[in-house]
Amino acid sequence: MTKLRAALAAIMIVFAGVGGYAVTSTDAAAATYSGRASWYGSQFHGRKTASGERFNMNAMTAAHRSLPFGTRVRVTNKRNGRSVVVRINDRGPFSGGRILDVSKAAANRLGLIATGTAPVTLQVLR
Repeated sequence: MTKLRAALAAIMIVFAGVGGYAVTSTDAAAATYSGRASWYGSQFHGRKTASGERFNMNAMTAAHRSLPFGTRVRVTNKRNGRSVVVRINDRGPFSGGRILDVSKAAANRLGLIATGTAPVTLQVLR
């Protein structure tokens, strides 16, 4: 298990250099990321995600480029301190140097519906 964690940590560090965000922990199970998040909603509601499930804009889910599907992540909006726990079920975002796309429901709780994006911290929970 230790070799697996070390390998995952190395991969996360490589992706961090490519994706424009910072990894502040090298333990893959407890990694923390900083960057910008955006949200997506009705235009994708009902479509299949990269994991194969249907996107539900009212669920607490998110898209990340590399975290495994099913990973739970605590997302904290650095502007207002609000946080939510989301489950990774899709891939993205693919624009603007962002590290995460959250569902409309998560965006609402985070307070980023009006602004569209916000600086966030991600903490991998499991």
